[in-house]
Amino acid sequence: MALQASAFPNGFVAGIHAVGWAFIVPCFWFLDRLIAVCKSTTLEQSQRLEQECYLRPLEVFFGSITFFILFLATAPFAFLGFLLWAPLQACRRPFSYHREMPFLPEKATNKGFELTGKASFVFASANLCLLPDSLARFNNLANTQHRATAIGQCIVGGISRPNIRILVDSPSSCGTLSPSSSILPTVNSPTYGATQDQSSQQNPRAFSSQGLRQQNDVPWEISPLFPANVDILCLEEVFDKRAARKLTNILKLEFGHILYDIGVYACQPPCRCSSFKFFNSGLFLASRFPVLEAQYHCFPNGRGEDALAAKGLLSVKVLIGQNQKQKRVVGYFNCTHLHAPEGEGEIRCIQLNMVTKWIAEFQAAHKLPDEDVVFDVLCGDFNFDNCSPDDCQEQNHSVFEEYKDPCRAGPGKEKPWVTGTLLEQPTLYEKDVNTPENLQRTLESEDLRKRYIARPVPKADSPLVYPETDQPWIGRRIDYILYRESSISKQCRTEIEEVTFVTQLAGLTDHIPVGLKLNVVMDSDSADE
Repeated sequence: MALQASAFPNGFVAGIHAVGWAFIVPCFWFLDRLIAVCKSTTLEQSQRLEQECYLRPLEVFFGSITFFILFLATAPFAFLGFLLWAPLQACRRPFSYHREMPFLPEKATNKGFELTGKASFVFASANLCLLPDSLARFNNLANTQHRATAIGQCIVGGISRPNIRILVDSPSSCGTLSPSSSILPTVNSPTYGATQDQSSQQNPRAFSSQGLRQQNDVPWEISPLFPANVDILCLEEVFDKRAARKLTNILKLEFGHILYDIGVYACQPPCRCSSFKFFNSGLFLASRFPVLEAQYHCFPNGRGEDALAAKGLLSVKVLIGQNQKQKRVVGYFNCTHLHAPEGEGEIRCIQLNMVTKWIAEFQAAHKLPDEDVVFDVLCGDFNFDNCSPDDCQEQNHSVFEEYKDPCRAGPGKEKPWVTGTLLEQPTLYEKDVNTPENLQRTLESEDLRKRYIARPVPKADSPLVYPETDQPWIGRRIDYILYRESSISKQCRTEIEEVTFVTQLAGLTDHIPVGLKLNVVMDSDSADE
């Protein structure tokens, strides 16, 4: 699909859309505040107790009345705006494309193949829960706009640091000396709570206490910082449009190519009322490499509240550069967010079937004979784990035969060093998890993981026995980065350089971001085969 800055075919249509949306926004905002004033996070509750503030009932009472009256007053204008807005969705492209110009060539392409035939590629994925503020509060998160700014600053501070590793003394029980994380970034990371000013936060400690380790054939670490020099970043649950723009404005400092506001709205398919989409897909992609092709598909089988969002699959083809034979080098990157409710694995399996089918069709349509493919990655929030008995159906899906999961020992069994990525929402602001370094220490401790990482989901009417004898307690890992070797060029060899669980967004989201670094070596002697 053509990549354009605007999601609309021309300025006239975009202008009508802007007018319609301007009529809708005040009513939407008052409804958002009406719900938000009645729903507090655990952090706000504890702050009121500390301050001995007893005016909360009055705040809820008068706030609710005020916002409800304003909601009713603006509802007629919102209805008129809706009549303009909804029909235009039929001609809307499913994403907006931001290209930062001018952009430094050395940041836009990977020169490794031209000189040595070798290159490392770093990918990261994170679920940010950037919903409208009222809805985010049901996940015990608030202040969506402030969180978006803080998250963007954290990511840029983490990925832009020098990639230097040194040995430091480690208090970890796993050894006295271990490689550290890279040196401290210039941007402060928050001891958040989603309300405090970014400048008042304390930096995370400069070095990871655990550091990079290797167990079996997979190097891994739990890091208080995002991996340095991330090439492609996939974010989920960036549903709020203002939050997406804030992220774009911050991340464009490091990423020259950004796809945002990905998805469809209103009746889908157009002119049918079977499924009305109030929210986009929530997907957000930032790449250092130029995007050659991009395609989005919406899942047609959403159910319940999940059907209100246009969850689906985004597939992109990016230009890496040239190899030693001056042949074009490209990569494929796919990101998705699957159906959320527990106990509905059949829906997720059908969606995974669609994902593999759509990826195959995208690559078949855009593969050229005069180019080399060096990576094929699938990532996102899959909303099932590899330890819950209730997720058995998804754990055995054929997608894991096509794509490799470096954290997976087999269906229903994780590798012993893996940690869960879904945090228990009621405890997000407790001391053990409210800063990057505290959350890092918690993930390194099996006893603490039991308290703060979401527990596996049992099958209906069956008691949960977890973990098995002599197995570590890992918890729910629902955020994945998978890679495939069968679809890349035959002369390429891939090895995992690092798997990372990132704690830098402590207090900003209820997920643990994940990172994957792949090392690709191309045999120059067979580059033309």
